[in-house]
Amino acid sequence: MTHQIVYPVSKPYLTEDERTLVMDAYDSSWISSTGKYIDLFEGEFANYIGAKFGVAMSNGTTALHAALEALGIGESDEVIVPDLTFAATVNVVLHAGAVPVIVDVNESDWCICPKSIEKAITSKTKAIIPVHLYGMSCDMDAIMEIAERYELYVIEDCAEAHGASYKGEKVGSIGHVGCFSFFGNKIITTGEGGMCLTNNKDLEEKLRILRDHGMSKKKKYFHESIGYNYRMTNIQAAVGVAQLQKIEYILAEREKISQLYMELLQNVDGVYFQMKYSDIENINWLFSIVLEGIDRDCLIDRLKEYGVDSRPFFYPLSQMPIYKKYAKNINNSVIVSEKGLNLPTYVGLTERDIIHIAKSIKKIINEIRCL
Repeated sequence: MTHQIVYPVSKPYLTEDERTLVMDAYDSSWISSTGKYIDLFEGEFANYIGAKFGVAMSNGTTALHAALEALGIGESDEVIVPDLTFAATVNVVLHAGAVPVIVDVNESDWCICPKSIEKAITSKTKAIIPVHLYGMSCDMDAIMEIAERYELYVIEDCAEAHGASYKGEKVGSIGHVGCFSFFGNKIITTGEGGMCLTNNKDLEEKLRILRDHGMSKKKKYFHESIGYNYRMTNIQAAVGVAQLQKIEYILAEREKISQLYMELLQNVDGVYFQMKYSDIENINWLFSIVLEGIDRDCLIDRLKEYGVDSRPFFYPLSQMPIYKKYAKNINNSVIVSEKGLNLPTYVGLTERDIIHIAKSIKKIINEIRCL
């Protein structure tokens, strides 16, 4: 039986502001990869995060790939990535011709484990890609200390953590490059889109050249390197500028949703939350829980009866045949992945909606336990 989904896992928060700026870009006739909104979005987003330079990209995956290429990472180089992440994080390493080294995550916060990083380092290791999973910052002090000691690059994957901070610094401004996605389910969106942030001027220039077919910035149509077409359009950037103007409101509304979920579910036996830290200001991308002694997949199916969509955690990379050979001593990510569940999280959910979702979860859990 097919049930009507009333509460999707995610949807973007769009208002008349986005339409106004998109129409302005449209009326200007600058609808492709040149226009005032690209410069505006790059500068304003970099400023918001606290980085010197922003280079807009066509999506978050191309941002990660361009970062690897700009840092000179390629054939036979090793790049350490977490096991619990979306596949783009590992795919870009392979696209760059490098070798991914997949390591475990912490069971408490689900982010890459610094001890596992250090154990995986070899003479071929060139970079680490920490993923700020589900809005939680990785332990960046430990990661940056390891990177400095072993002379490694750090590329932050911030696709799910716009606005999250670690000890007062926003993620994406701490490593050598911060990479963001603006896909439709992210905190702010441009439909498709991404951005690389850096504080290094030389690196910014390399990223721009790579993004624009490897074309010289001084001699048009003269190509200095083999590049890519990883450009964002002016129309997409117009959406991004409008979205950025309301990011604090979006984050605040999502935090209210998170707090209400926690209040309603905190006393439910078998339901656990991501660890919180006093020096990390995480953001609520998707409100996530881990289930102990509860059939997660049954809960997912039953929630549809109440109009509620939900999403299991990512499969661990180590559990997929195409990546398994790159994995090192994985345990926690498999445990967390099998138990993790993301609940509807987006601006527009009312208190009544969240109460309905929480009541549905509690009712189904009680029924599952009685079987």
